[in-house]
Amino acid sequence: MLRTHARVEVSLTLRHGEQVLLTLLIPLALLIGLSLLDILPASSLGPVPRVDWITPRILALAVMSSAFTGQAIALGFDRRYGVLKRLSATALPRWLLVAGRLAAALVVVVLQSVIIGVVAAFLGWSPSVSGLLSAVLLLMLGTLAFGALGVLLGGALRAEAVLALANIVWFVLLLAGGILVAPSSLPSGLARVVELLPSGALAEGMRAALVDGAFAPGPMLVLAVWAVLTGGLASRTTKLT
Repeated sequence: MLRTHARVEVSLTLRHGEQVLLTLLIPLALLIGLSLLDILPASSLGPVPRVDWITPRILALAVMSSAFTGQAIALGFDRRYGVLKRLSATALPRWLLVAGRLAAALVVVVLQSVIIGVVAAFLGWSPSVSGLLSAVLLLMLGTLAFGALGVLLGGALRAEAVLALANIVWFVLLLAGGILVAPSSLPSGLARVVELLPSGALAEGMRAALVDGAFAPGPMLVLAVWAVLTGGLASRTTKLT
């Protein structure tokens, strides 16, 4: 049941033009633009090449776009049109409805990561080989954490409110959640708060893995806590209509 439900969710996501725009084209546009244009100050990049600094953060953005924003909006409108109500009449338990969406988000993130990685390689990206396993674990945990947050939001509010709030949160986390602005460039107190956000933890963990080749237990722990807490809450609070 889980495999079938996840396959349907993946198919629906890939056929949705707006979802593809949000989850893939925007991250790709930012990757190319920020890698080729002198937009970000050189002081924030450090000694690493621009594309090496940008790519891990764009991967984190792609996870947030698909697993959180896209997931929340899709779920909100599925509830509005009675999709969840009809699925609840089948043998699918509520927890499996959540798990199926998270599994589908993992598949989409894998496709995103491959495409973004190929484009980044053409731009000159050279990730640290020793950090690839850590990066894969971070992407999985980030998908679970953001996916659970997306289900929590999309399963609680009206579709119109979900659409507005999910996009606002995406924009705020992009600019102030540790993705485009590294926590190290912020005041110490604010930096600590940003590092405890799933966006900041994922972006910093990906940077440590793919730039420094380091294992990132701190960000992994933050993402795991977000995934467990919000996933459990979402499985109890998601409304069918």
